[in-house]
Amino acid sequence: MSSAIETRGLSRRFGDRLAVDRIDMHVPERSIYGFLGRNGAGKTTTIRLLLGLLRPDAGQARIAGIDVARNRMAAARKVGALLEAQGFHPHLNGRENLDLSRRLLGLPATEVERVLEVVEMTPHARRRVGDYSLGMRQRLGLARAMLGAPPVLVLDEPTNGLDPEGIADMRRFLRALPERANATVLLSSHLLGEIEQTATHVGILSQGRLVLEGALADLKAGLAAAVEVGTDAPERAMAIASAHGFEVERADEAVVVYIAADEEPRYATAALNRALCAAGVRVHALAPRQCSLETLYRNAAQPALA
Repeated sequence: MSSAIETRGLSRRFGDRLAVDRIDMHVPERSIYGFLGRNGAGKTTTIRLLLGLLRPDAGQARIAGIDVARNRMAAARKVGALLEAQGFHPHLNGRENLDLSRRLLGLPATEVERVLEVVEMTPHARRRVGDYSLGMRQRLGLARAMLGAPPVLVLDEPTNGLDPEGIADMRRFLRALPERANATVLLSSHLLGEIEQTATHVGILSQGRLVLEGALADLKAGLAAAVEVGTDAPERAMAIASAHGFEVERADEAVVVYIAADEEPRYATAALNRALCAAGVRVHALAPRQCSLETLYRNAAQPALA
């Protein structure tokens, strides 16, 4: 699968601090790529490099095959960005605000109606933007980013500040965006749960380095199987499981036991249960633990933070 966004050795310093450290990034076409990392990890700097707002100290970034540093204007025409839902004139309505941007870009008037329909804002297009909810302003920002039908959309924290209903609505919309807009979506966020429900691919950034990248389903499938053990004697359960060759950790009141990749989970779980019962440890629950993006993030980011 070809890449809509690709970087090779991308690096950027600010004084003595290496904010982006030799990133090799591959965002497949028509994917929703969740770009993850804690505050200060380098996400914003990377996005600015991709958009041509900063120049790299080393390496290169390509948008739809165009080298951003060498041909910034051509690359800019291939990408639409929503960095924050600001910059609108509150006294103008939604359609008028989009029409101003449309004129600056030299696009036909039909573009305004097209993007309003894509973001499902046509019924609200005649309302003053000053009367919009935050969710509606985010939708209008998305519409502005889609003017000219760029093949790449870069969205920075599009659910930021939304209430639960607004987040759910935005999540539904984002899932359908690659098909509706015929575009690749780079979705920057710190909300793991939202990315897990929305993204097809992820890239995890830690201290300026891309520590994990790939299709989310494949990455989760590669995690070790695990089972949560409910017991009144967690410390004894951990010691016994460890003595029988299992990797263990404490998770609140439960014990998490990891099963080796070459073992059949159901047989390993049965063997674990027998060992605990034989040692007199009362087990009141055995539950498979779902592989999650949180686990992926913790496993990938912790070594870089050590």
